Amino acid sequence: QVQLVESGGGEVQAGGSLRLSCVASIGNMFSIHAMGWYRQAPGKQRELVALINSRDMPDYADSVKGRFTISRDSDKNTVYLQMNSLKPDDTGVYYCNAELRDFRLREYDYWGQGTQVTVSS
Repeated sequence: QVQLVESGGGEVQAGGSLRLSCVASIGNMFSIHAMGWYRQAPGKQRELVALINSRDMPDYADSVKGRFTISRDSDKNTVYLQMNSLKPDDTGVYYCNAELRDFRLREYDYWGQGTQVTVSS
């Protein structure tokens, strides 16, 4: 059974920091190819925030570059998102995403339940 469990959301004032964590239980899957964070603000579509692949190469949305840092602990199947200099526009539900591969190297996408991040001005 694959499960992604997020933690670390909350409410913070503009300029503050939060750190999100996501632990993946991969069940019978072979490996994790990439993990990342997406967010969805009220009335808006879900958007990519940051991704990190199996080679630990990160990719960021332009809106968070220089403020957010994604990292990964492969031994713990955990991905982190350090968010600094938070802005009210960063408010939303943050979802963990994992791209897993089975033993035939077929790829599957999984999502966490989401964690709320609220940045007040």
